Amino acid sequence: MPYVHNDNAIIYYETHGEGAPIVFAHGAGGNTLVWWQQIAHFARDYKVVVFDHRGWGRSKCEKQHKHARHFAGDMRAVMDDAGVERAAIVCQSMGGWTGMQFTLAHPDRVSCLVLSGTPGGVTTPGVIAARDARAKSRTIDLDRPIAWNEPHLALAPDAFDNDSAMAFLYRQMSGLNPPIGDTGTGEIGVSPDALGDYAIPTLMVAGAQDRIFPLAVLKEVSQVIPGAQLHIVETAGHSPYFECAEEFNRVVGDFIGEHGNY
Repeated sequence: MPYVHNDNAIIYYETHGEGAPIVFAHGAGGNTLVWWQQIAHFARDYKVVVFDHRGWGRSKCEKQHKHARHFAGDMRAVMDDAGVERAAIVCQSMGGWTGMQFTLAHPDRVSCLVLSGTPGGVTTPGVIAARDARAKSRTIDLDRPIAWNEPHLALAPDAFDNDSAMAFLYRQMSGLNPPIGDTGTGEIGVSPDALGDYAIPTLMVAGAQDRIFPLAVLKEVSQVIPGAQLHIVETAGHSPYFECAEEFNRVVGDFIGEHGNY
C-alpha cells in the first residue's frame, strides 16, 4: 500500500474499490484497521480511501511534528497522491478536527461531511466544559493499561456484555498505535462565529452512551453548524461506526447518496 511524504511525516494510506471517493479519518483510538466494516460495505460502490494520521498506525513522524495542525494538510496530500479531487469526508472523533479543518480550507474538494462522535473542533460552551472536565478529572486516558475485559473508553460501558469479541477486537486494534500523547487538537478549534457562511452538507452521528463527547454536547454542536443533521445511535458509545456498523453504514450511505454531489 502507498505512502506519501508531507511536512516532516510519512503518511500511510490505502484505497479500495472504484467509484466516487469517500475519505475516512480515524480517531485517537484507531488507525486504518478500525474501518474494516466500512471498507467492506462501501468499497462495493465507492472508491474508499483510509489513512493513518501522523504518529498513528503505520504513519511516521518525529514526536515534535505529531500535531493536529498538520492533519488537514496530510489529508490533502493523501487525496492528491490517490488522485482524488473531491470526496465525501467521514470522520471519527479526533479525525473530526482533520475533516473540519480540511473542509474550511478546501470547501471545493468536499461534497459532504460526516462527523461521528466528534464536535469537529467546534468550540461551543459545552465542548469547552467537557474538555475542561476531562482535563481536571483525568478520567479519559486512552494510554493507561486496562484489563482484557474492561471496555475501552471509546466504546459503550456495556460493550463486553453486548459483544465481547468485538470489544476485544477494538482494544487490540487500538493497541497497535504508539502512545497517543498530546494531539494538539485544543489549539486548532473552530469558533461558531467562523461558520457563518458554512454551506457543506453535514451529518453528525452521536452515540447515546458516548463517554468522551456526551450526547448533549454533540447536540449543541449540531445546532451551530449551519444545516447540520444529527442521527443518534441509541446503543452506541463513542464509536458508532464500530459498535453499530450496520446502522452507521446505512445512515451514512443514505446521506452520501443524497448529498455526495461529485
